[in-house]
Amino acid sequence: MNLFRHDLHTLTGVYALDVLEPGAEKDRFISHVRRCQACKAELTGLQEVATSLAVAAAAEPPAAMRARVLAAVARTRQLPPEIRSRSLSRPRGFKLAVLAAVATAAAVAIAVLAIIQINTARQLSQSRRQSLAIAAVISAPDARILARPTAAGGVTTVVVSAARRELIVTTEGLPAPRRGQVYELWLIGPPRVRSAGLLPAATAGHIGPILATGIVPGDKLGLTIEPAGGTAQPTTTPIVVVPLPS
Repeated sequence: MNLFRHDLHTLTGVYALDVLEPGAEKDRFISHVRRCQACKAELTGLQEVATSLAVAAAAEPPAAMRARVLAAVARTRQLPPEIRSRSLSRPRGFKLAVLAAVATAAAVAIAVLAIIQINTARQLSQSRRQSLAIAAVISAPDARILARPTAAGGVTTVVVSAARRELIVTTEGLPAPRRGQVYELWLIGPPRVRSAGLLPAATAGHIGPILATGIVPGDKLGLTIEPAGGTAQPTTTPIVVVPLPS
């Protein structure tokens, strides 16, 4: 951005977000802030808000955040500080165009930050729910641990709670599937066979924990090698079958 000297007070927002390119314009703005108390106060407030948004993206926002943000907007000055000067200035239309461009850029930045924050909060919420569900199975009074070697190598371990109708699957040493193939879990029951999900890629030879729900009496847990994307029904012989307690 290259604005004229008398418009330096409009750069507080971009400077607070650290997107003002190094150079003479940035140097002039820094010098300007040292002399302009209004811009200095505005810059301090904007930097605090930017820092707060960065920290908020790492945690689920509190329920009262929306009300606080709206209250802050209501009391935050939206126009740059008035600069009284006898020097020649650009026409009013030019100033309005500059202010409109700055306001638009600020609105876009706020919208992007809001989207990032919402998506991060959703991911954290889903991860938290998953962790709580896994912990509930492990700590269930009737939880049982079952381990079986697979025909492809490695070991599959299952923690199952019949009362909760849920189980957790982990694997150790299971070889990576060939290109175009995936491992798929199945709940094999007397009435029908249904998919319990695909195994993700291993991390240091370890996969899981993976939560499967909706088990019924008589179910067995099976693991097959299927085409990429998985299938509605098994197309190969399971490399391991684990009978589940009723």
